[in-house]
Amino acid sequence: MNSTSTTQASSKKEPFMTWLTGVAMGAADVVPGVSGGTIAFISGRYERLIDALSSFDLRLWAIWKKEGFSSVWKAIDGTFLTLIFSGVLVSIFSLANAIHYGLEHHAPLLWGYFFGLILASSWMISRRIETHSLKVLVIGLGGLALGIAVGFLSPTETPVTAVTLFFGGMIAICAMILPGISGSFILLMMGLYSGLIAAVKSLDIALLICFAVGAIIGLLSFVRLLSYLLHHYHNETLGLLTGIMLGALVKVWPWKNTLSFRLDRQGNQKPLLQENVMPWTFEQLSGEASQWMLVLLLGLLGMATVLLIEYVGRTDKAPQAS
Repeated sequence: MNSTSTTQASSKKEPFMTWLTGVAMGAADVVPGVSGGTIAFISGRYERLIDALSSFDLRLWAIWKKEGFSSVWKAIDGTFLTLIFSGVLVSIFSLANAIHYGLEHHAPLLWGYFFGLILASSWMISRRIETHSLKVLVIGLGGLALGIAVGFLSPTETPVTAVTLFFGGMIAICAMILPGISGSFILLMMGLYSGLIAAVKSLDIALLICFAVGAIIGLLSFVRLLSYLLHHYHNETLGLLTGIMLGALVKVWPWKNTLSFRLDRQGNQKPLLQENVMPWTFEQLSGEASQWMLVLLLGLLGMATVLLIEYVGRTDKAPQAS
């Protein structure tokens, strides 16, 4: 196959791969402890996503009046954003029940997969730091401390209303777009996670719209700062994100001992405070099998998933030899 036909095949595959990235981002965002921004980063589409979102400003109105809608669509990278967010929505509405069931009944296995995914992702991000310096190291250690601190936060109880979901969306979306910090985990800490999942399951349109509006406002406000940091402090920002992701491993450790419980809106017991334990300690305390070999295999599968996503993203963008 010559270079022209190979490039054409790659360009035809790119829209599907972009949509698939959105699907994977949505699946990750449903899980407390995993960030959709991680998926965007390892797929090679993160900076494009941030730049596209940060293009939403008052200049678009001037472009609209002068050049029309097609120029506005090009300025915001509209096709790319449509593919990404349609994939996210499809994933959230189709996989929310399955992932929620996995967290309820097979938590160590699911956490094992995501532990491997985050571990490999942090290594992948660190590879993109162009210049290693003491400054980058210190910032990375600060990110590590932040990631660990977030993982040790305790959930609160917040009434699930239109107002709380609006502000919850504003806060959580900032975490969702950052590799390493889970927006779902932030919602869990705020006491809004189960209420939002219930709204997704029951298609409570009013509550979902309030959450979506808050998320859009928060996202468009935050990405401008993030875009600036990536373009002007690239190595320092990647160092911070690497540290945050390594710190996030505290949250997704597969074996946990529950110290106390809380009641959700349906009166069901949910873990409130948990501590990480070794597999054999988990078996002693819970009376359940640790399934450590299967967890290890799923962790390796998570790492392999990252390598596959990164490989596909790299080959899609590599210049083709003649």
